[in-house]
Amino acid sequence: MWGKGRRRGLGPKQPREREASPGKNMMKQQKKPWLHILLFLLTLITTTMAGAMQNGVDPLSNPWQIYSGLPFAVTLITILLVHEMGHYLMSRHHGVQATLPYFIPAPSFIGTFGAFIKMTSPPPDRRSLFDVAAAGPLAGLVLAIPAVIVGLQLSTISPDERTGGGLALGSSLLLSFLSKITLGVLPDEANIVMHPIGFAGWIGLLVTAMNLLPVGQLDGGHVSYALFGERHIWIGRVALVAMLSLGFLRWWDGWLVWGLLLLFMGLRHPPPLDPYTPLDAKRRFMGWLILAILAVTFIPIPFSIQEPRVRQERFQPQPASSPLVEARAQGGFPWLSD
Repeated sequence: MWGKGRRRGLGPKQPREREASPGKNMMKQQKKPWLHILLFLLTLITTTMAGAMQNGVDPLSNPWQIYSGLPFAVTLITILLVHEMGHYLMSRHHGVQATLPYFIPAPSFIGTFGAFIKMTSPPPDRRSLFDVAAAGPLAGLVLAIPAVIVGLQLSTISPDERTGGGLALGSSLLLSFLSKITLGVLPDEANIVMHPIGFAGWIGLLVTAMNLLPVGQLDGGHVSYALFGERHIWIGRVALVAMLSLGFLRWWDGWLVWGLLLLFMGLRHPPPLDPYTPLDAKRRFMGWLILAILAVTFIPIPFSIQEPRVRQERFQPQPASSPLVEARAQGGFPWLSD
């Protein structure tokens, strides 16, 4: 958390005093980059193992086949890295102290819980806060969208009318649009088995949407504060209630966990040094554009358990584009929108 905001009318010496400390702390951080490097390498290992398991490889019994998970791992880590470096470089541009990215390895089916940077000093004003917050999601989006398109081109549309059980991926307005222009079908019109590269891009879009929720100190919370000032607290409360409602209504239980975690972290956003100067017209436009990006990337039900059922055929079956995705046991996840 940052310190309390200062009052209007800062003297001209204040910015020079603030600029003196970031360089000193940056030097301290650069002397100990080993933790960032270690976490990055561990995350590369865990995501590669996760990608290999998606391809039907047991990393313990077939360790020499782990390399098959690299397409998924490299794509996902690159998206996360670009997202966080967008924040980091914009922080440096505005003279805000920030750490290098911390990656979080995890023994999960995607191999990571994401990445983050820590802002260790408050931004000078709402404009710099907005720039730092917006840079990450926009940078990640630039890579996630092409990854989804390439992954869809390598994916399989199952010719079988009967869909097997298992984990199914949810869809958003943007994902449905990309599926239509790439494959010619919507996700709910076909049993699309996502290629690992497409799955990594799908995760990138999900991470973007979840970070853009206008709550607390998420990227969307920063944008909301920069746009609306102290009114951001009401927007955050509405978003939190909506999130918890989706969980209570059993759309996806993960919204309950995410909502309770955000509630524990706090909904109120700490102010920048100058909380009074509003955004200019260009940034206000970008702020509303970012809220629109949230709307088209939001996935109400990210994951669901797909029951075996017969699907009415509404498309011409297409052959597998890659041997990695000829069957679920060989990679990818069914992508459905119920």
